[in-house]
Formats: sequence, structure tokens, C-alpha cells
Amino acid sequence: MSASAAKVSKKELNSNYDGADETSEKEQQEAIEHIDEVQNEIDRLNEQASEEILKVEQKYNKLRQPFFQKRSELIAKIPNFWVTTFVNHPQVSALLGEEDEEALHYLTRVEVTEFEDIKSGYRIDFYFDENPYFENKVLSKEFHLNESGDPSSKQHEEPESFFTWFTDHSDAGADELGEVIKDDIWPNPLQYYLVPDMDDEEAEGEDDDDEEGLEDIDEEGDEDDGEEDEDDGDDGEDDEGEDD
Repeated sequence: MSASAAKVSKKELNSNYDGADETSEKEQQEAIEHIDEVQNEIDRLNEQASEEILKVEQKYNKLRQPFFQKRSELIAKIPNFWVTTFVNHPQVSALLGEEDEEALHYLTRVEVTEFEDIKSGYRIDFYFDENPYFENKVLSKEFHLNESGDPSSKQHEEPESFFTWFTDHSDAGADELGEVIKDDIWPNPLQYYLVPDMDDEEAEGEDDDDEEGLEDIDEEGDEDDGEEDEDDGDDGEDDEGEDD
């Protein structure tokens, strides 16, 4: 092969390679544009789904209200229901000082109310009997969310106590304790009210161990009595043999 032929072939190869790059870049650009179009359709469907889900949530939120009311009326018949519930909850109990717990003995009703559009936030109301700790019969705290339903702000500092958290309105955003009450305790407070007392469980376990120990002693005593009876029987037979 001549040198000129070699140069021509190399030039043609470079030209073909550049053409392939141009074609590849064009195809990639077209693919990106198509992906963007498809993504827009996905986003549109997601937005539509969010609107429909919100309507369903609003519908069932209204349907739940009579049952929440009935539950509150039944809870009112159980002394110290709410203080027991909060004391049994690990995250809430960590904030309860001795005075907080005493004040919660006067708590008669708890209500969590989501705002009309649900996404914008909710309010927590605590209703109290007359008590020596504060004059308010109702303590309320509101939490505001942004358009996407996420907290508009977040409290990162842990409050000094339960009631300092409840009466501090400097931050209207959601915080961890508010979310715990709304999403964990409020849907089913009975599960925390019925949490067994660990001290009671330990006491029951000790009683069971004591009973088992007594049963073992009784069984050993019965065995010893049986052996003594057998010995007495053998002695009697020996005496009869000697008399003969």
C-alpha cells in the first residue's frame, strides 16, 4: 500500500468517526428531550394522584370524627387514662418531669384536629379539669405545614419539659413530639394505656417462681413420707417373722 493511499484511508476513518460522534450526540439529545416529555407526564399523573388522595383523606377524615367523639366519651369514664398513656409512651415519658406528670392527672380529653385542607397543618388541644398548676382549661398548639405537606420549620432543640414544649409558640412549624402525638398516640391511644407495667410483670414472675419452689418442696416432702412408710412396713414384716 502506498503512503498516499494510507493517508487517504486514515482521513476517511477520522471522518467516519467524527460523523458517528455527531450522530450519537444527536440521538442522545433527542433521547433526553423524550425523557423530559415522559417525565412531565409522570409528574402530571403524580399531581393528579395527590389531588385525588387528598380528597379521599378529607372524606375519611370527616367520617372518622363521630368515632373520635365516641371514643373520647368512653375514655372520660376511665380515671387517669391520658396520663397513663403518656407515661407509657417512651418518647413522651422522656420529657415528663414530676410536676408535668402531676398536672397530667387533671387532663380529661385530648383532640387532634387537622386543618380543612389537611396539608396545611393541624392543632392539638388538651382539656383539663380545674387544677393548681394553671388557670387555662384548654391548652392548644398549632403546627403549620408548607404546600407540599412538609413541616414549614423544624424544632431541633429538645424542650426542657412537656409543658414548656406545649406552651412555647415561638415556632409554628411541626416538631417531633407533635408528630408523635398526631401520628402515633392519637390514632390508637389504647395500645399505650394497656402497656403492662414492668414492675408488675417482674412481681408476677417472682410469684410464679415462688409457687414453683413451694410445689417442688411439697413433692420432695411427699416422696420422703412415702419412703418412711415403706421403711415402717419393712420393720413390721421383720417383727412378724421373729414372732413366728
